[in-house]
Amino acid sequence: MQHEQALVGLGANLGDAAATLRAALLELDALQGCSLLRVSGLWRSAPVDAGGPDYCNAVAELRCEHGAEELLRRMQHIESRHGRVRPQGVRNAPRTLDLDLLCFGELRLQLDRLTLPHPRMHERAFVLAPLAEIRPDWCLPDGEAIADALRRLREAGQQVQRIGPLDPRG
Repeated sequence: MQHEQALVGLGANLGDAAATLRAALLELDALQGCSLLRVSGLWRSAPVDAGGPDYCNAVAELRCEHGAEELLRRMQHIESRHGRVRPQGVRNAPRTLDLDLLCFGELRLQLDRLTLPHPRMHERAFVLAPLAEIRPDWCLPDGEAIADALRRLREAGQQVQRIGPLDPRG
């Protein structure tokens, strides 16, 4: 069976966000057919295009033996178990847990419920800073080096701050 590397963005800004992200990482690692390879530190950022408290963010790298759509389905179950609600017509609402599939190997996909690579990750310092921590040599799908993209976003005013370690495995 073929295994793919998946990059997953994690975020939360309601409740004990750091504890929720740690728990979600353990749940991702426990998914049948998945294993957690790397985890960034914990990062804080202000909400983008929304109000509410600051977010805690991270990025994890997984190895998965099933497809992207199945991984997304399982990630959404984890979100639901942590109280994630998706208010109708409200984008970027505060949330207890947000899991975004950023990329899945080299797969390019455009479906109603899933676009890969993630169509807005190049616009989000809260994704790129933790991603650069675990994959500093990675390039965005358009070929831009992650360090250059992060610098561009910081110069445009997006601020993120590393606030500590996150890996729940120690």
